[in-house]
Amino acid sequence: MEGALSKWTNVMKGWQYRWFVLDDSAGLFSYYTSREKMRRGVRRGCVRLRGALVGIDDEDDSTFTITVDNKTFHFQAKDSEERERWIRALEDTVVRHNMIARRGVGGRQGGGSVKIEDFERKLAETDCYLQLLISQNSELEQQVDKEGGEVYQPLVERVNDMVETVKHAIVLLQIAKNASCPGEEEQLALVHGAAGASDGAEGESVEEARESRAETDSIRSSLSSPRRSPAHIRSAVAKSTSLKNPSTIPAVSYSSSDDDEDDFYDAQDDVASKAGSECGSAALPPLVTPTPSLVSPLTPSEVDWDALYEEDGEEEGDVDMKSHGSVITHLLSQVRIGMDLTKIVLPTFILERRSLLEMYADFFAHPDIFTDIAVKESQEERMVQVLRWYLSSFSASRKSTIAKKPYNPIIGEIFRCWWSLPSIQPPTSPSSTPGPIPWCGPSDLMFLAEQVSHHPPVSAFYVECGARQISFTGHIYTKSAFLGMSVAVHNIGEGRVSLLSTGEDYVLTFPSAYGRSILTTPWVELGGKCDISCPQTGYRAEVEFKCKQFWGTEQNKVVAEVFPPVGISKKSLLKVEGEWNGKMVAKYSSGKTETFLDMSTMPVVPKVVKSVVEQEKHESRRLWREVTQGLKSNNIEQATNGKLALEQKQREEAKDRKEKGVKWDNRMFLPIGENWHFKDPLGNRN
Repeated sequence: MEGALSKWTNVMKGWQYRWFVLDDSAGLFSYYTSREKMRRGVRRGCVRLRGALVGIDDEDDSTFTITVDNKTFHFQAKDSEERERWIRALEDTVVRHNMIARRGVGGRQGGGSVKIEDFERKLAETDCYLQLLISQNSELEQQVDKEGGEVYQPLVERVNDMVETVKHAIVLLQIAKNASCPGEEEQLALVHGAAGASDGAEGESVEEARESRAETDSIRSSLSSPRRSPAHIRSAVAKSTSLKNPSTIPAVSYSSSDDDEDDFYDAQDDVASKAGSECGSAALPPLVTPTPSLVSPLTPSEVDWDALYEEDGEEEGDVDMKSHGSVITHLLSQVRIGMDLTKIVLPTFILERRSLLEMYADFFAHPDIFTDIAVKESQEERMVQVLRWYLSSFSASRKSTIAKKPYNPIIGEIFRCWWSLPSIQPPTSPSSTPGPIPWCGPSDLMFLAEQVSHHPPVSAFYVECGARQISFTGHIYTKSAFLGMSVAVHNIGEGRVSLLSTGEDYVLTFPSAYGRSILTTPWVELGGKCDISCPQTGYRAEVEFKCKQFWGTEQNKVVAEVFPPVGISKKSLLKVEGEWNGKMVAKYSSGKTETFLDMSTMPVVPKVVKSVVEQEKHESRRLWREVTQGLKSNNIEQATNGKLALEQKQREEAKDRKEKGVKWDNRMFLPIGENWHFKDPLGNRN
């Protein structure tokens, strides 16, 4: 099979026309700059299909990927039908050559079977040691910052190199396992009914197996040296191949743009990155924006969109990664050590049914605890109450023990909600200026969030209760990192509780989140040290979220201490210990002990959100309604199509802004320095 396709190239940073030839007998997918060059035998590059994974890219309905030899190649057909023809032919070739290789290797090993259970157990054990190494190295890095700590610097650098080597090894091992030993259901899915493709291929198996073993031994010897980086390994393997000779089968796939491989981005991310950062602080010409109606009628539908979000106590279904083995393997194949995971396209089935902006509203799921900060009489009591609210703010966002990822908000997306607090008396002389949510009263706690930047992804949110003269402004930049069999999401940013009646601000930071066991049944935990401080009074609190130790069983542990201003005492006023999603006990310096919080028995106050049909077109629930309905009804295809349509619209709008030379104008927040500030805070309206 041969024909024209476009291939993503790193040199040109775009799609390039190429003539492709699929050689089923050799298991090669070769490409040339033109059909004439193909006839002359001048090959530009090739993809070896044995052990490869063919995937559907989410750029549009005509693109697909091939992942093999630790590389991901991106291709584009003219339409979805042509893409389907290529994918079927490629997958049949992949299956055929994988079966040949397995028969050959199985014959040489006496027909012994691979024990995947032992492999997975050792892989999990390796990951435990990796997490321990990372934890100990973090403590060592803290010693470097202290006086005389420079003697530890060489050791820290060596340990960092070791951590990166182990991470890379875990990824390669997992990819190798899924590629060489797929489950029966994966084989059936790939064959497409072509079960007879291997007939007549017996004579090739022995020679194929020998070639495979020789290549494996060569790569293994390269990987065994800890001083070699993945780039050096790829270079060494490539040099040992037959260079671009169409009559030979190379040891690994190669491309004319391999030199730029480390600068590779998925096509969909490159469009946005070329458009530049979407932060409002970018130095671009001012934007002249029309003022269209923000609320437009929805297309008539029989779907009750609001029912999708009703709190019915139902937990979202568990995610069994083993049943999606080929998808997860393709996901891992895109990961490069040190790569920001915001560039990775995640499969739809691991999504939670709400936007990240809506998840941040759960910080205030116990509104009485937050608003009571303003009525405490002393500075010490107010600091203790801030800590109480802070420790209560994380459990509500985790509705299930299973780790799922909220939707990534698109730039300009907003979310608004409120809580009615009948226990709060409205002010005797209410302000004539309406609040940020016009239909809410001063006794309500109002929440507003906006996605203010896409690259990097930054969410800003604002909360206020006019009757209590209290507000909160925060922003979070999520930065992900791959940790072998875990994923870390670092929440970079800060929040600020402001009390207008006392003039006090309480500045706080956020913990990191860790998705564990991402290859089986993922679960989430919080980790890291956070601070709460009041610059006006000098009171401060230190909070540490402790990750589960691999030798222990305790999870979700948290320890917090409140300290008085410097000069009064160095001892803590109280210490809180327990589980951030369960019971926490406080012990005061006076010896008094009491239950500080018990999240297992504390009811969550439901937030109030406007009906979807009455929402503005950029509000979260309206934007993501098709995706949410698909996930709710377990229609993954509908959810995926809805997600792709939103992302494609965002890319097109970013491209249009770049071509017109206009900047994005954030609606509710302004960048000031490294922070984001609400444009019309409570203090400006008093």
